[in-house]
Amino acid sequence: MMRSRFDDQLALLNTELIQMGALCEQAISKAAKALETGDRTLAETVKRSEGEIDQMERDIETLCLKLLLQQQPVARDLRQISAAMKIVTDMERIGDQAADIAEIVLAMLAQGYVPEDVGHIREMAAEVIKMVTESVDSYVRKDTVRAKRTIGHDDIVDRCFDQVKQVLIGNIAADPECGEHALDLLMIDKYLERIGDHAVNIAEWVIFAVTGEHEGGTL
Repeated sequence: MMRSRFDDQLALLNTELIQMGALCEQAISKAAKALETGDRTLAETVKRSEGEIDQMERDIETLCLKLLLQQQPVARDLRQISAAMKIVTDMERIGDQAADIAEIVLAMLAQGYVPEDVGHIREMAAEVIKMVTESVDSYVRKDTVRAKRTIGHDDIVDRCFDQVKQVLIGNIAADPECGEHALDLLMIDKYLERIGDHAVNIAEWVIFAVTGEHEGGTL
């Protein structure tokens, strides 16, 4: 009976992680779209979602502690719960970084600047959203192959960032007056790259949950 209740709560933990992951994905997508469209309201929505993501982190951590206290978990359970607590920390940081992007967008709009070509940001956002989705799915499915695929995908995001950085540096050299806004765009791309790093962290904790091995990463 106790084990059955424990398994039900583990299932609830998975559900809440999926929901938190979805909130993070939406925040990234909306922040990128706000930049592309100059939608101030959308950017403000992302800022407000940061509080909801923070609350989910606290709720999931509380559930993890209850799971640890209710029943003496076996090693596999202990790894799964420990990994979940690490994963929500990374997801909370992803939410913070999406909110940071929205804040930059709001500042740019307040200065009357709407970038004309941000296709590279849309593409990077799509790539990191894919990484976040895959990393959370790999936890729920206990799928180390998917987790390793997420880790490998980080190379694509890093290459995107390097390409964007070179373009923006070239823009600044060609027109120093656009320097401030180019740096804003570079910072947005840097936040997206960091989100990819957090997705890698999540995937590494998935591998730990399943195998007991952790390769380390940006913690």
